[in-house]
Amino acid sequence: MKEIPDNNKAVFVGVLQQLMDPDIFEDHLNELEFLALTAGLVSAGRIVQRLTKPLVATYLGKGKLEELAAYVKAEEVGTVVFDDELTPTQLRNLDKALDCVVLDRTNLILDIFAQRAKTAYAKTQVELAQYEYLLPRLVRMWTHLERQRGGIGLRGPGETQLETDRRLILDKITLLKKRLAKIDRQMASQRSNRGALVRMALVGYTNVGKSTVLNLLAKTEVLAENKLFATLDTTVRKIVVDNIPFLLSDTVGFIRKLPTQLIESFKSTLDEVRESDVLLHIVDISHPHFEDMISVVTNTLKEIGCAGKPTYLIFNKIDAYQAAAEQDDEGVSTGLEALQKSWMSKVHTPCIFISAKEKTNIAKLRKDLYNMAAEVQAGRYPFGTFLW
Repeated sequence: MKEIPDNNKAVFVGVLQQLMDPDIFEDHLNELEFLALTAGLVSAGRIVQRLTKPLVATYLGKGKLEELAAYVKAEEVGTVVFDDELTPTQLRNLDKALDCVVLDRTNLILDIFAQRAKTAYAKTQVELAQYEYLLPRLVRMWTHLERQRGGIGLRGPGETQLETDRRLILDKITLLKKRLAKIDRQMASQRSNRGALVRMALVGYTNVGKSTVLNLLAKTEVLAENKLFATLDTTVRKIVVDNIPFLLSDTVGFIRKLPTQLIESFKSTLDEVRESDVLLHIVDISHPHFEDMISVVTNTLKEIGCAGKPTYLIFNKIDAYQAAAEQDDEGVSTGLEALQKSWMSKVHTPCIFISAKEKTNIAKLRKDLYNMAAEVQAGRYPFGTFLW
């Protein structure tokens, strides 16, 4: 994989497809810039093209690609970041057209994971995801063999090198999978040794405040930053509310277009979610498109087999939430109280509005967690009586 160069100026590129909401698309590009900031890049502008769908060969149209190449040269941009995962063909053609590093969203997320992985287990998971991403894109790494392509009798050295490298990567993937399988068994044994304690898991979009909530409830100091994917390793803490003990785990955050390689390699980390009794879904209520984030998390939970698990929605960051002061034609307030009532009736899921930063409504949160843990411990289905 190409490393992010010393020149950290980056241009962000996206295709606004026909049925896309322009506001949602703009939010996707904002998130891409935040990802890049987390990885150490600095924004040098955006290039957007309206297309029915990205072109198979070059992602962008010919004219827009020429415009992008001219902009990269004029502004001395070191990296171009695309908002979608690029195919090997697109990457190869874009590498030829642009005299700089070409990254897609998947590559950028993998780079951030590699930077933030601290434990041997997290590093192994990220390394596996990187190799699986790299394998089908090997051909573009061998640009020094381009002069040998197309000539009769001159293809052997290039193909030999590619096949050798492909075999080495496949062997490395096999080794990493065996290593992870061994760690998986160890972690499964650790989870089984936790006895009959009630288990809850914090889930949610990245950077919504999961680690902050864990620190608040457990009175601990887990790393919490205003950056994407500050948490990669699962952290489990024992919490006692009144006389009821339970385990609370903080897991890796989800994001739009989360690479499938990461979902697979972080399987054991996500086992904490699968095996929990209750999911505490943290939502950043201050984000203008928090409903879209909820959908992303819900769909990812379905992908890992957690659909239908008892879920408690925790809307965080109400201190940053700016409710509209206007009222509709019937005079109904659009403030926080009205929003809370609408969500209670809309999803038929218990929810609470808090500020972990300002410690607002935390006493109510602790009481609800106590009731949930008590119901699970008593063998009753969660949310059977206490929140409706």
